[in-house]
Amino acid sequence: MKDNHRTYRYYDLIMALFVTVLLVSNIASSAKIVDWGVSLPLVWLPLAFDAGTLLFPISYIFGDVLTEVYGYARGRRVIWTGFAMAALMGVTLWLVGRMPGEVTWQAATGQTAYDAILGGVSQGGIIVASLVAYFAGEFSNSYVLARMKVWTRGRFLWTRTIGSTLVGEGIDSVLFVVIASLFGVFPWSVALSIIVANYIFKVGIEALFTPITYRIIAVLKRVEREDFYDVDTDFNPFRVLAA
Repeated sequence: MKDNHRTYRYYDLIMALFVTVLLVSNIASSAKIVDWGVSLPLVWLPLAFDAGTLLFPISYIFGDVLTEVYGYARGRRVIWTGFAMAALMGVTLWLVGRMPGEVTWQAATGQTAYDAILGGVSQGGIIVASLVAYFAGEFSNSYVLARMKVWTRGRFLWTRTIGSTLVGEGIDSVLFVVIASLFGVFPWSVALSIIVANYIFKVGIEALFTPITYRIIAVLKRVEREDFYDVDTDFNPFRVLAA
């Protein structure tokens, strides 16, 4: 029987790292589009992507670790925590951006500089795009991994980490870029290249980090004495208070 009140040594630390990665990547995503000046093989699209892509895939690695070790329900709590903090950051930066600036600050830096660096994060479009994409992508990733773990009886971990990422990152990349483009955050002329580049890069990072993911999961399972199987789990993503 599942112990809903059990405490773990590293669960809170992983939650903190997960949320930090999410917030930093959201800021980077709106601040800059990176273009390495090369084209993707076969499709010949420019390798251009929002800067948050450099860090955001790590959140999926944390998501894999959480679900694999602690189970879907505890991973769900972390996903919702990240959702709430991202929303809080967006609303705070939006509110600050609309407050009157002090005279000296206006002369030295000014509202234009604020809007150029942080204005993207506080735009309604980027907030909606990031939250919708994050919600759909992270829960899809966690669900697929949890179900695959039961189906494979805990074997072939790499199929779960990569397979869940293929689904979750695909949903996340498409939703984020399409919604952001609808709001005018990204020009439609680069939307497809951003989606393709984001997806390839994110999945590539997951595959590249697979040995490290294996090691982290193995250590946590041993230290936490936990290896959760979601056999009777309620996968409703809106059960926020479920353990």
